[in-house]
Amino acid sequence: MDQKHRISPEQNIAAVVVTYNRKELLVQCIEHILNQQDIFCDVLVVDNASTDGTAQWVQSIPDSRVRYRNTGANLGGAGGFHFGLQWAVKAGYDYVWIMDDDCLPNEDALKAFWDAHLQLDGAYGWLSSQVLWKDGSICHMNIQRVMPFKKVSDFSGERSAVVAASFVSLFLPTSRIVTYGLPIKEFFIWADDLEYTRRISRRERCYLIPGSRVVHATTINSDSNIAYATEERMNRYSYSYRNEVYLYRREGLPGWLWILGKYGYHSLQVLISPTDNKLGRIGVIWKGFVRGLSFHPEVEYVEALSTQNCGA
Repeated sequence: MDQKHRISPEQNIAAVVVTYNRKELLVQCIEHILNQQDIFCDVLVVDNASTDGTAQWVQSIPDSRVRYRNTGANLGGAGGFHFGLQWAVKAGYDYVWIMDDDCLPNEDALKAFWDAHLQLDGAYGWLSSQVLWKDGSICHMNIQRVMPFKKVSDFSGERSAVVAASFVSLFLPTSRIVTYGLPIKEFFIWADDLEYTRRISRRERCYLIPGSRVVHATTINSDSNIAYATEERMNRYSYSYRNEVYLYRREGLPGWLWILGKYGYHSLQVLISPTDNKLGRIGVIWKGFVRGLSFHPEVEYVEALSTQNCGA
């Protein structure tokens, strides 16, 4: 690790940012990371083979803290984070700060994580930010879970215990990655973050840190819903429904009841919505359910290689 990038021996942090053809958002994301107060980090940009000039722009940044790797193909968010966390561990970082390219952290977001890390004396699985939308309201798609089936409703206080969170600003020691493995790349998109954070929270205490705030610069502030999805995005939902079966079947009978109730409710929403191709949309839901029954991807693990250089 290049010592000039660390302000004390215990702070050895990499922000892992996954991007795909969203250079304008990535520009803002990296700017916000590099402008963090007091606590600094390197930035590992994982590019899912963008074609919009992302590679050229990142490689032109005159800040040696920013590192770049191209995956060579669009691996989806799940594959990108699998790639990025493996990179961070093998490069010898002690902590990772995970986010999408449309995440804009407040200037004290990382410091709030580090303060919580010190207060907890490292005794946690992961820490998660309060995620806001562009207008300052809570971003609905990134609300943490206090139980597998219940979202957080109170964002006050210093911290609160949670069991699942998104990859939009997640902080964890790389030792947890070594212990619990990497995100499941076969998920491709959707629910990979919930699966991963829940995998860890089944064994470790994990926390929402309300003082660590980020903005998720999505187009709209709502949960994804196949009932209102455009036709060209509809097939993407097959990953969501398949992956959620894998996620919730680990919760036993309550998980199965949750899945059946949710998929039944989504089917009803499709039927009463004004969108077309209702049978096709319902088909995506239940074909995803069937695929999920036989979906058994293996968790991959990575060993820490402390002798390697972080720029490798």
